[in-house]
Amino acid sequence: MRQSWPVYGWLGLVLVVVFWGLNWGLDGYRSHICFFPLWLGYCLTVDAATGMRKGTSLLSRSPTGFISLFVVSAPAWWLFETINLRTGNWEYLGSDHFGALGYFLFSTLDFSTVIPAVFGTAELAGTFGWIQRCRRGFAVASSPKTLKVFLVSGIIIFALTMAWPGYFYPFVWLSLYFCIEPVNIRLRTGSLINSVSRGDWRPVLALWTGVMICGFFWEMWNYYSYPKWIYHIPFVGYFRIFEMPLAGYLGYLPFSMELFALYYFIARLTGVKPHLELIPDSDET
Repeated sequence: MRQSWPVYGWLGLVLVVVFWGLNWGLDGYRSHICFFPLWLGYCLTVDAATGMRKGTSLLSRSPTGFISLFVVSAPAWWLFETINLRTGNWEYLGSDHFGALGYFLFSTLDFSTVIPAVFGTAELAGTFGWIQRCRRGFAVASSPKTLKVFLVSGIIIFALTMAWPGYFYPFVWLSLYFCIEPVNIRLRTGSLINSVSRGDWRPVLALWTGVMICGFFWEMWNYYSYPKWIYHIPFVGYFRIFEMPLAGYLGYLPFSMELFALYYFIARLTGVKPHLELIPDSDET
């Protein structure tokens, strides 16, 4: 049964409108203040829309589980920030305005919105008719041999990325997934392989669609922000849509899979109970 538009959905819309306007309308340093409430508003709005379309959502199923997404998100993105110290694919203009502690605190707060935004939008995408009607495709067997290939491949391409980041930097958005997915299988926690081994790619399509929607809003809202991020991407730094080169948007697809794997890995280690439901009546979690 579909839900009516909840109160927190109206709060989300107000936050988006107010802080989008402030972030683009004010002069000087403002994005470090506006980013979190803007994206919190986005997360609440998307969650409310999901509830209206399918009668359940991340927040309505488990407020505690919804909050856990923010808690897990910050350390997950700090991992990518650490890798970026080597690859140097993006930098933050205006970050020199802050001391080390201020930069860490503001960044951690902002990074906490990444996973809630992606997963919430992916759940919304999972209600789209074209995804739900998607026929089964080719299956990727979750055999010990396949998982071993995943793990070895992940280690090799991550090592290549660290050794020669100028050439192998795109593998950042795939290597961690290959490394963590076999571990999640062994830990008997959430895994995309559980679905694709049956030829059901709908959870993956929901993630891909959700992250591309998020990517559009990330890049659009960032464009007139300050502080803001810019990219340094070898070989493909042209045909930009906002600050991101067109080819760079492809990195969002495997990135969503890495977030999925990281979330379930961290949730398993910390005892957090995931409540993600990418496809109605799916058992991918």
